[in-house]
Amino acid sequence: MSVKVRFAPSPTGKLHVGNVRTALVNWLFAKGQGGSFVLRIDDTDLVRSTQESEDNIEIDLKWLGLTWDERYNQSKRFDRYEEAAARLKAEGRLYPCYETADELDRRRKVQLSRGQPPIYDRAALSLTDAEKAAFEAEGRRPHWRFKLEGKRVAWEDLARGHAEVDTASMSDPVLIREDGLFLYTLPSVVDDIDMEITHIIRGEDHVTNTGAQIEIFEALGAKVPGFAHMPLLVGADGAALSKRLGSLAIMDMRADGYEPIAITSHLGKIGTSDNLEVAASLQELGEAFAFSKMGRSPARYDTADLDRLNAQAVHAIDYVEAKPRLEALGVDLGETFWNTVKGNLNRFGDVVDMAKIVTGPVTPVIEDAAFAAAALELLPDAIDADAWSTWTGAVKDKTGAKGKGLFMPLRLALTGQAHGPDMAAMIPLIGRERLVQRLKGEAA
Repeated sequence: MSVKVRFAPSPTGKLHVGNVRTALVNWLFAKGQGGSFVLRIDDTDLVRSTQESEDNIEIDLKWLGLTWDERYNQSKRFDRYEEAAARLKAEGRLYPCYETADELDRRRKVQLSRGQPPIYDRAALSLTDAEKAAFEAEGRRPHWRFKLEGKRVAWEDLARGHAEVDTASMSDPVLIREDGLFLYTLPSVVDDIDMEITHIIRGEDHVTNTGAQIEIFEALGAKVPGFAHMPLLVGADGAALSKRLGSLAIMDMRADGYEPIAITSHLGKIGTSDNLEVAASLQELGEAFAFSKMGRSPARYDTADLDRLNAQAVHAIDYVEAKPRLEALGVDLGETFWNTVKGNLNRFGDVVDMAKIVTGPVTPVIEDAAFAAAALELLPDAIDADAWSTWTGAVKDKTGAKGKGLFMPLRLALTGQAHGPDMAAMIPLIGRERLVQRLKGEAA
């Protein structure tokens, strides 16, 4: 059977680097194995789920290049979840519980005060029909728990190696709430079975859940898929990144001018043995991906690394690819212009400032009027590829200026900036008329 993975986001907010990393690793693994990638929208919470969030998930994934082979909405599959729940109830694996949240909290506190683990005591299993009826008469509605077998559940984890969970140390998980809403666990397992998912790839915070989920797969008579649990992301300082994910939304990063390949290269390589350099394409990233390269320590997410990769990505864009984007910004000044300035860009949008150096107006910075006047007097008539070398040589001979003392005053006068692209390539783009005006101290 070919590899088939899934990404199942909830449409209740923005996609951020944490869940996009999960989507990316699933996609890279599947494509590297010649398999397929399923987008499954976890919209069982009909109150919190929104169409806007669902649309934005698709926009973000497409922008990143993470296209899907199949797509589903869990909200359209409630009948299947009801069927699975009915089977588990009939077999005694799903049982009703009537405790309130306050009652459960008090029990946990008592257990902790006695030095006992705060595990659900399965009191509901001993309820008589009369007691259940009495609770119903009070207006209580049951939540439903899955009865774990209380055994050691083991699997070979693609990212962690041999893994084990003792379900005897866990509370029986709630699969259905009092209001009848299915929690994530049962729909996820049912969908994985029906969609023939071969591998479940997610963060290591789900390791404990995996033990319970494997028991549910077995209870439903299904083959258990493979699992991979990745180390979580932390900030550059090693602190948990979860508190900051709101500021790391993909749509915001897109608006800030980050390149998709920079984001995917960063998320695909941090925490691995690969060099942190921008990939030429998602295909290249997928061909290089392997769980064996993934470390066990948390992956450090450092925006400085992303900025560096983004600059690399911009520098690698050729004019054919850049042209429509330059046109959209109104700064398509030709291939020579693009090739001259792109090496100085951190974000693609910075090209607008570079174009202004060429088209003006630029307010020149004249530090020494006599020096500028001498330079103007020596300015060649033909501003071609050799003009800068010829001109600066002549200015050096006349003024005695050299090195930074020669080049910096000219750059400031002609561009208004202390840093920028190669001046030999820039002055033909600026043109002699503007060069003359700027050397005179005029905005042009």
